[in-house]
Amino acid sequence: YAILKKGVNLIDTAEQYPIPSDGNRAREGDTERVLGEWIKDRKVKRSDVVIATKITGGRNVTPRNIQKDCEGSLRRLQTDYIDVYQLHWPQRYSPQANWGQSLKYNVEDDASMYWRQMGGPTSFEDMCLAMENLIQQGKIRGWGLCNDNAYGLTACTRTAKALGVTPPCSIQGDFSILDRKSEENGVAEAASPFNENVGFMSYNALAGGMLTGKYMDVPAALDDPIRDRAISSLEQPRGRMDTRGWGGTLYRYRTEAAQQAIQEYSKIASKHKMSLTELSLRWTRQRSLITTTLVGHSNMKQLEE
Repeated sequence: YAILKKGVNLIDTAEQYPIPSDGNRAREGDTERVLGEWIKDRKVKRSDVVIATKITGGRNVTPRNIQKDCEGSLRRLQTDYIDVYQLHWPQRYSPQANWGQSLKYNVEDDASMYWRQMGGPTSFEDMCLAMENLIQQGKIRGWGLCNDNAYGLTACTRTAKALGVTPPCSIQGDFSILDRKSEENGVAEAASPFNENVGFMSYNALAGGMLTGKYMDVPAALDDPIRDRAISSLEQPRGRMDTRGWGGTLYRYRTEAAQQAIQEYSKIASKHKMSLTELSLRWTRQRSLITTTLVGHSNMKQLEE
C-alpha cells in the first residue's frame, strides 16, 4: 500500500530480522525473504525502491563476514544490489550500541576479552576497505551505520577519506519527540552538511508505539498493576510494549517522565485537531538532523495515518 500507492520508496530491514526469532516459526533472515518474494510477486521495479539492510554487528563484523553476509542478504532479497548496507550496531564496544539505555562509556567493558581477544575489533580501515570492495563489485550502492555515536561516525568518514574510498552515506538511530539525544550528543553536528554530510534515518519515531497513544488508558503489560488485564495484554498484544522481550528492552519510553510528556503531547495534538501519531511524525520529520523517518505500524489504519 505505502509503496505501491502512496509514494514511499525506502524499505529498511536487516539480516537479523525478525526479532525475536526462535528458529522455528520465525528465523533470522525471514524478513528479507518475505520482502524478496513480495517484490517479485508484485512485479515491483527494482529502480522504484530503495533497499537498506544490515549486517549483524559486534564481532560479527569482519571483512570476510561483510562479504558473506551481504551475499546472503542479496540472495534472500532476490536482488543484484543493495542501496544502503549498514552495520546493525558498531563493530567495536560502544555504549550507544545498547540502543540508548545508557550512554556512559565504560573502559572496563571495552577491555573485556569479548572485545580484545583475537586481535580486537575489526579496524575502521579494514571495515571501510571491505565496504568499498562491495561497492566496486556492484553489490551495494553505499553503506552506513546504525546505533553508533559521533566518534564512530567521524572515525568512519575520516578513515574512508584518508584511504580514498567511499565514506558512509547514512547513520540510523533511535530518535523521536521523546528521545532527542542525537541532537545533543554530537551526532547532529558530525552528520551536518557542513561537517561529515551524512544522512540520518530515525527509527522508533513513535517510541515503540507509545506515541500512538494506545497505552495511555491501559498501561503496557509489564507495567499494568492489574494482573488479569496484564495477562490479557500479553496474550493479545497491542504492540511491542505488550511483549516480554521488547517490553523490557524499551522501558525508557515508559518512565514517569516519558508518560507525563506523552500526556502533554496528546493535549497539544488534540488542540490542533490531529492524532498523537501525526504530531509525533510531523515533529520528527521537520528536525534539521532527519533525512528520513522509518515508520513501523501494527495495522492498516495506523499505516494510512
